Amino acid sequence: MKLIIAMIQPHKLPDVKRALFQAEVHKMTVSNVLGCGQQRGYTETYRGVIHEINLLKKVKLEIAVNEDFVKPTVDAIIKGAKTGKIGDGKIFIIELPECIRIRTGEKGSEAIG
Repeated sequence: MKLIIAMIQPHKLPDVKRALFQAEVHKMTVSNVLGCGQQRGYTETYRGVIHEINLLKKVKLEIAVNEDFVKPTVDAIIKGAKTGKIGDGKIFIIELPECIRIRTGEKGSEAIG
């Protein structure tokens, strides 16, 4: 079992969801987050005062999958999020030692579904 965490541009979320659904991946957690990478932010001028904006809006996807769904999930995220420009995001894959479905008490790969 793996936990796939992806940081993507907010406007790419519909495309990523569409690609994930086509790959038969329907379970995910989505959060709005702030962060920066190579983009390093930007500056804005408001009423003559320069403001440095170095934390940008991002969307964080968390998807727990069984081993056979890792590659299709990663491929779908890349397909939906890639623009070829700086700031497309990152994907992290973490080993998931245990998963428990609260409703039924199922454990392991059966709990992920």
